[in-house]
Amino acid sequence: MSTLPQLPIIDISPYLSNAPDSVARRKDVANALHSACTDFGFFYLNLAGFIDPSTPDGLAALAREFFHLPQEEKDKISLSNQDYARGYQKLRENVTNGKADNHEGIDFYRPVEAPDKSKPLWGENQWPEKPTAFKAEFEDWISKMKELGLIVMKAMADGLGVTEDEWEKLRNQVDDSFWVLRAIGYPPLPDDHDGISCGSHKDYGCLTFLYADPTPSALQVFLNRNLTPEQGVKKGVWINADPIPGCVVCNIGEMWEIWSNGLYKSTLHRVIHRGANYRVSIPFFFEPNFTADVRPLDAALRRQKGQANAKVYEPQVYGEFLMKKVGSNFAGGKKDRY
Repeated sequence: MSTLPQLPIIDISPYLSNAPDSVARRKDVANALHSACTDFGFFYLNLAGFIDPSTPDGLAALAREFFHLPQEEKDKISLSNQDYARGYQKLRENVTNGKADNHEGIDFYRPVEAPDKSKPLWGENQWPEKPTAFKAEFEDWISKMKELGLIVMKAMADGLGVTEDEWEKLRNQVDDSFWVLRAIGYPPLPDDHDGISCGSHKDYGCLTFLYADPTPSALQVFLNRNLTPEQGVKKGVWINADPIPGCVVCNIGEMWEIWSNGLYKSTLHRVIHRGANYRVSIPFFFEPNFTADVRPLDAALRRQKGQANAKVYEPQVYGEFLMKKVGSNFAGGKKDRY
């Protein structure tokens, strides 16, 4: 049997410099991103030259230290203190597809004007007091990931064939990203659990940048295309997306599916952690602006011109789309988010 496809590794460094040789290499990066988005919806980003490789390791250590604090200390920043979105959630408090996930986590969102914790998503972030370096280190990471989001958006726009004028319009839809940062702790799955640490789901927004500790065979991505008869798979298969040093795993959300008019698909993924260790992951969700009017890009429609039965995706205001997705999950203190 042939080996299954592997997620591509894409070096984003040509977009980090304006040197002539870097600019000349950007087309290859853009084309690689286009192929990855059409074939997988997932890829690795090599971030050499953009971040110090020790930085995300340090974040994971801080998160692990927090998750190992006494429960009463963690509960000081419980979701229930705010809008049931921002703060700490206990083990199995997060719900995906109606089932409790076997993880705990802390969620942070873009700060909003006039916060009101009675409104979904509109509260204030809650930062742990311990460890003391947590807030400063994670805020630095947020700044870097927001910068990375705009870089990758530009490279993807180039790959899709967006003109410079069209890019400026697209950039205006993501330049005040309604970002989300999570720190997630995964204990080993207990024997009496149904086998899922985080249930299968697609991401809602734009781009997800995931750093995870070196734990293998945990994050899984569903592939239902590019599978040959020799590979013996007719209905798709789950493949592992194991951590690679110096890289983050990147996947696209449902807004890119709209922008690309279906050329790029948001892909199902899940976590099954059966190792003996306590796994930590830190996903950053680079989202559109809350007020972004997301609709198929002209570049995507140009690529599909002449295709029979090509449907045009309905536009969405991102904030309204997000509230429809999560709004009904707040009353009981439960979330079905990522």
